[in-house]
Amino acid sequence: MAQSLLPSRSRYTESYRAASPTEPLRRLSEHQSPECDACCAWTEKPSYTSAGKKLEANPGVESQWLSGAGGFLLLAAAQETDLLPTLEAALASCKASSQPRLVHLTSPSRRMLLLTLLFLGAVGLRRTCDLRGYSGDALGVLTGRKRAYGYAHVERFLSQLAHAGGAETFTHALGKWTARVFQSKANEVPATDSSPCFYVDGHRKPVYTEKLIPRGLIGRTGKILGCRTLVLLHDEQGHPLQASTHRGDQHLTMGLAQLLPPASESTGTPSPGRVVVDREGMAAPFLRDLQSEGYTVITLLRTDQYESLESFSDVGQFVPFECDQHGTVIREVAPARFALPLPDQAGQFLSLSVALIRDLRRQVRAHTPEEEEEEKRWMRWRDDWIAQPSPTTPTTAKLIPIVTTAPCVDAVELAQTYIRRWPVQENIIRDFLLPLGLDTNHGYGKTPIVNSEVAKKRAALEKKLHNAQRWATGAKARSHNQRRWQQTKEYGDQRYRQLNAHQDALREQGVGFEERRARIKEEKALIDADLEKRRQQVRQTYAKSSKESQKYDRYAQQQCDLLRALEELKASERTMYELDHRKDQVMTVCKLALANLVMWTRDVRRVGAEEILPKGKGG
Repeated sequence: MAQSLLPSRSRYTESYRAASPTEPLRRLSEHQSPECDACCAWTEKPSYTSAGKKLEANPGVESQWLSGAGGFLLLAAAQETDLLPTLEAALASCKASSQPRLVHLTSPSRRMLLLTLLFLGAVGLRRTCDLRGYSGDALGVLTGRKRAYGYAHVERFLSQLAHAGGAETFTHALGKWTARVFQSKANEVPATDSSPCFYVDGHRKPVYTEKLIPRGLIGRTGKILGCRTLVLLHDEQGHPLQASTHRGDQHLTMGLAQLLPPASESTGTPSPGRVVVDREGMAAPFLRDLQSEGYTVITLLRTDQYESLESFSDVGQFVPFECDQHGTVIREVAPARFALPLPDQAGQFLSLSVALIRDLRRQVRAHTPEEEEEEKRWMRWRDDWIAQPSPTTPTTAKLIPIVTTAPCVDAVELAQTYIRRWPVQENIIRDFLLPLGLDTNHGYGKTPIVNSEVAKKRAALEKKLHNAQRWATGAKARSHNQRRWQQTKEYGDQRYRQLNAHQDALREQGVGFEERRARIKEEKALIDADLEKRRQQVRQTYAKSSKESQKYDRYAQQQCDLLRALEELKASERTMYELDHRKDQVMTVCKLALANLVMWTRDVRRVGAEEILPKGKGG
């Protein structure tokens, strides 16, 4: 077992020449840095003081030797899994014409520089600038040199690699390598309900800078800071297969859409069977688009998308899902269906299958119908009502709805598939990737871009301004509506002229004064009654006109306030910069590769070399 993990003799004999037993890896007169105390484990002789006296035995020397042996195991794993040839091929395919120094590097030099970037985390270094204070021997031995490369040399190589397109080529190479190492058997499984699962999650790492960069929510602290967004793709065993780096304000759904097509190309599979994503991916258009591309998405409903058990249809029978140590059922699960509205298509719904988990340990307030609340309010106004103690707040078991775009699934299997996201992804990020420096940033080059935060505020203010202008125009037109009053006045004058003409006609006909007076008085009463109705309508129109005038004043003032807000927003606007993620993406690929090497070595130890190693290797 140990012999199979140790590296065989390399064709680059000079690159991997180890020190002879009589030659120490460090001169005795060299200074030993306090931060590299474990590096003395790489030597085969005890430590001495400057006076030549032998120091007492170090109680941690055994753990230090084990740490040094662990580095050799990772180096052996990199050779056994063909990681180094894969990265060398990716480096050779970079656009070296834009970086002439990469062309002139010899093959052993490229290999040693790649090993330096790969094993920085293995010797406790987070950044290339940490090489300034590094005086240990571990990194030099792992890279095949007497002394490790310095900061200037490694940083120049990283910068040239990033500018030559190394981020894209290394990301693609990582996908091919992980497919070959971990997914050889998974690719042979047909895309059915038992097809392999791929777990996707977003991770934001803060970037502390004086410049304004796109900001996002840092999940561990709950703060909104300038950051980078990583989208990570894991397989069923938790191996990190792919990662992509984006600006801090990018949503997971956008990063996932960009990650999945390259992942399926690099892994050699037509498409991942099932994609398990956190509730951040709970968007109807996003699920619909992925379903149309052949993906089966599993995610979690947000609490604002449902109210109670009545929000689901075709709810089946609840069966035990989880029990405590005493055998008491603490969780139940049942199949159901849920209709998710599509916001871009009015009246259309996306049908989802649901594994409805009911957590009996957690009680939440039950939903009370509005009719009962309304009846209670009316009862309090009755004369015979007497105050009584309020009833106990009704509670119900908390619902955890896990949804999928698959037409029909087993509820228990669906719930187990989603719950496995925590050990195979969240714990892997915490236990493997974060200790290797996933939160460490590399490269702070910035490019001025449109301030997305100000752009959103400006768009909202301009929309309000446009609405206020439209409303003000309509209110002003309605406030000047004098047509009804003018029509009523003209109608009254016409009727009275007709009444005077009728009175003159009666006089010419010789009708008596008393009779003429009675008839004219009767006609005038009819005219006055008709005009009174019309004047009431005029007064109503005047009241509406007054209200419209008040609206116009309010809308006019609102326009002034919005214009002032736009001026202040423009005056306080800061230039936003977008970080150059190429260096960070290259280092992220190296960290994921190193984590996969650790996990591959763990799998070899757990399962056995005969089940992991290819035939003809490892004895």
